[in-house]
Amino acid sequence: MIRSFLTVSTGTLASRLLGFARDSMIAALLGTGAVADAFLAAFQLVNVVRRLLSEGALNAALIPAWLRVRDRDGTKAASAFAGRVLGTVSAALVAISIVIALAMPLIITVIAPGFLGSATLDLAVANARLMLPYLAFAGPVTVLMGLLNAQGRFALTAFSPLLFNIALIAAIAMLLVWHADARVAAWLLAATVGIAGLLQLLMLLSQRSARLAMPLRLSFDNEMRAFFAKAVPGMIASSGPQWLMVAGAIIASATPSAVSWLYFANRLIELPLGIVGVAMGTVLVPELTRAVASSDREAVVHAESRALELAAGLALPATLGLIVLAEPIVRLLFEHGAFGTEDSMATARALMWLALGLPAHVLIKALSPAFYARSDTMTPLLATAKGFAVAVVLAVLLGHFFGASGIAASIAAGAWSSALSLLRKGGAEFGFSVDAAARNRLPRIVLAAAAMGALLWLTTDLVPSEAHGLVRFVVLGLQIGAGIAVYGVLLQILGAASWREAVNALKRSA
Repeated sequence: MIRSFLTVSTGTLASRLLGFARDSMIAALLGTGAVADAFLAAFQLVNVVRRLLSEGALNAALIPAWLRVRDRDGTKAASAFAGRVLGTVSAALVAISIVIALAMPLIITVIAPGFLGSATLDLAVANARLMLPYLAFAGPVTVLMGLLNAQGRFALTAFSPLLFNIALIAAIAMLLVWHADARVAAWLLAATVGIAGLLQLLMLLSQRSARLAMPLRLSFDNEMRAFFAKAVPGMIASSGPQWLMVAGAIIASATPSAVSWLYFANRLIELPLGIVGVAMGTVLVPELTRAVASSDREAVVHAESRALELAAGLALPATLGLIVLAEPIVRLLFEHGAFGTEDSMATARALMWLALGLPAHVLIKALSPAFYARSDTMTPLLATAKGFAVAVVLAVLLGHFFGASGIAASIAAGAWSSALSLLRKGGAEFGFSVDAAARNRLPRIVLAAAAMGALLWLTTDLVPSEAHGLVRFVVLGLQIGAGIAVYGVLLQILGAASWREAVNALKRSA
């Protein structure tokens, strides 16, 4: 399980790093203001729908259903089932894309009411419509990736999203060289989103996984209706972090540049969340589904315990690192071109508050698979809805007094509300269990992370604010490297991890 987790995490890390390069280039190309706010609001809408389908979301329903059909009726029946899912999802998304295109002015008004009555609304509608073709490709991509994950083949699904960012980076590079007008650049970049989705689909269709979804059929029989009744709640629940950001963007749209500040701050949160959270959703669902189906309580406890250790071991140091190093990280990554010092300070403040919610987001990713493996997608959905409501109410209050930082704090509070709801519900229904090893390691992980955070805090004043970009890059790299090294050594000293045993275990499973 850990080997598969590392495979998915590595692919997600590569994709997120390319995403940082992409967003840094977007900041340099568009800066902040009306054009950037319009493009990022539209891009955030597409991102929410993309996350609804991809990054492990559809696993919540597809993997348990496909494994159940295969084990009960054989591989041929499972292929026919996958073909019906693929055909139905593809047709539905084409129809939905057409409806969304027609209703786009209303949709943008809902997600960004502050744009109403301004030219920014028209810009956002145009950008969002240009991005819509991506949705027609995202459905087939997600089904094919789910089939690979169900068979334990995680490498291709982990690395295929790189094509999305590679295509956008290439387009931005050409626009920067061309010195294109900001509005024209935003339109051309929006059109590239659909091309990126097509490239990802073509790559997956070239694989053997495509033959596991044949014959391709459109079907609305009882089995498909039952599947989608489970799939839709799970897809919405799996995209909880994106829904919380949508809630924040709705409130932030009334404040100039706040949408952009929150977007860029959230991109930094998505790096550790993607590394841990996406891997949790991708690997844990098939692992727990098999354990629950075979009534293997020991395997269930083992999987949940290791997932919680991995979640805490990666999320806690990432949270402290992002809080302590928020300003130098933001300045290094985004303070270029049209993105100025004031933007960096506002984005860094938002990042510090958003980081407080990172452990909650990761905890949700670790807890939700226990429900999905039991074919329960409604409980995570209700927890997500509760967190969304909490975030909106608090954002209205805090956003009025503290701007983007108050909205960021509201998003973090919404994440903790969802996580605590899942914890209470799971404990009452089937009992979350951790083994003795996890109970022994978790406090030591917390102590090691706290020590690492203290070290980073003591070194925050090493670089003056006016230092050259190369100096900031070197010092920040040394700080992060030293923090990781100290954390790793402390885990070993405190007995929370044995790196030699971990490497030997990975070699045995290779």
